[in-house]
Amino acid sequence: MKKILITGATGFVGGAIMHELLRLDMPIIAAVRKNSGLLPNAVKQIKISEISSNTGWMPALEGVDVVIHTAARVHVMDDSSADPLTEFRQVNTAGTLNLARQAAEVGVRRFVFISSIKVNGEMTLIDQPFKPNDNHIPTDSYGLSKYEAEQGLLIIAKETGMEVVIIRPPLVYGAGVKANFASMMKWMDKSIPLPFGAIHNKRSLVALDNLVSFIIHCADYKKTPQAANQVFLISDNEDVSTTELLRKVTKAFGKKSALIPMPVCLMVLAAKLIGKGDVANRLFGSLQVDSSKARNLLDWKPVITMDEQLNKAVTAYLEKKKD
Repeated sequence: MKKILITGATGFVGGAIMHELLRLDMPIIAAVRKNSGLLPNAVKQIKISEISSNTGWMPALEGVDVVIHTAARVHVMDDSSADPLTEFRQVNTAGTLNLARQAAEVGVRRFVFISSIKVNGEMTLIDQPFKPNDNHIPTDSYGLSKYEAEQGLLIIAKETGMEVVIIRPPLVYGAGVKANFASMMKWMDKSIPLPFGAIHNKRSLVALDNLVSFIIHCADYKKTPQAANQVFLISDNEDVSTTELLRKVTKAFGKKSALIPMPVCLMVLAAKLIGKGDVANRLFGSLQVDSSKARNLLDWKPVITMDEQLNKAVTAYLEKKKD
């Protein structure tokens, strides 16, 4: 590979990709909203003020033969936007396809798009995981914007010859994780008794290190020609219940869990009554993915176990807590 353009290089996933590529001595260009002193000197920064259908990407694409597109308008709980679908589409769909068209024009060889498992849906039945070829059109605004981007990318690939790789990760966790997973870690650190001791769902997660490993594997078009124009689901291949996950996190803190077994049906009812049905789905519902295509077609395997990644996440959390 000549040069790799990373969008979202200051984000959770994009930053981890950047640091791993630097470790591998790969030349990197980072598209950033404003120049950051936090990025290593070895990374060339190109200012891109916004991602939309009108963004000019040519300065960032000079000499680039691989694009790893992680930047997006992300899904948030209780989105208060007046028209969230339009806003998601402006960035995640129109912005992505605009970048891809310009990348194809300058001869970029491969475009790696980080999509979302929400393209497949919100929940699965136990042991009936989502698969890459599931025929499903999401109704969630964020998932729909990603789905439409995927469809547009595949058309661009067919018309231009630029290879596209689409990756749909489930929940990503690791050192520096934010949002709900970070909140969960805080609760486990406090050892406060919680009524989550008898949840028997199954959920697929992907460790940050595993996701980064797979993304970089897919970016190497010489090693993975078979990845061209394919869709992949990726996970640790260690599905766990919410109860098991909480116990693992508590163990990573070196503490004993204080989980009280409560009937799930009562907790679901209570969550719905206070307007937190989406939270209940995440806590009590199942969401499994079949990542066998990633392992079998590309001969890829996880580089870290769930316990090992949780230990790294907790260590980073405790170090930040000291500061």
